[in-house]
Amino acid sequence: MTSGHHPGRRTPPSVSTHVLDTSLGRPAAAVPVTVHARSGQSGAWTEIGASRTDADGRCKDLPELPEDTARVRLVFDTAAYLRATTTGADGGVPAPDGTRQDSTGGGGETAVFFPEVSLVFAVAPGEHYHVPLLLSPFGYSVYRGS
Repeated sequence: MTSGHHPGRRTPPSVSTHVLDTSLGRPAAAVPVTVHARSGQSGAWTEIGASRTDADGRCKDLPELPEDTARVRLVFDTAAYLRATTTGADGGVPAPDGTRQDSTGGGGETAVFFPEVSLVFAVAPGEHYHVPLLLSPFGYSVYRGS
């Protein structure tokens, strides 16, 4: 009887993520996400793949992590998404009252305060890490989900 388990081989950690736009109260679609890994606390980063959030704000096809991964870095390219959602037909960024404010500073391209979000976290073999990004034009937060 074979269990599929190989002596001396550890199951690599796995990672998933999704992005929610808290200013609009909906998933953030089409946000590019790049995955990097390293085997120690201070080793060189290796890009292992990329994905893009779907209509539900989820990346369902992130690459498998290498067996010896100790740290993971997710890089969210938020610039294009934030520009698209803050310069639509209603223009500008959400104001506290729900209206939009012009953030161009004089009629140019909308300034994006967080053009990229880079998250680094420690991982252990055999564990799954779901790390959502809650995004708005002037802030973001992350947490370890389930």
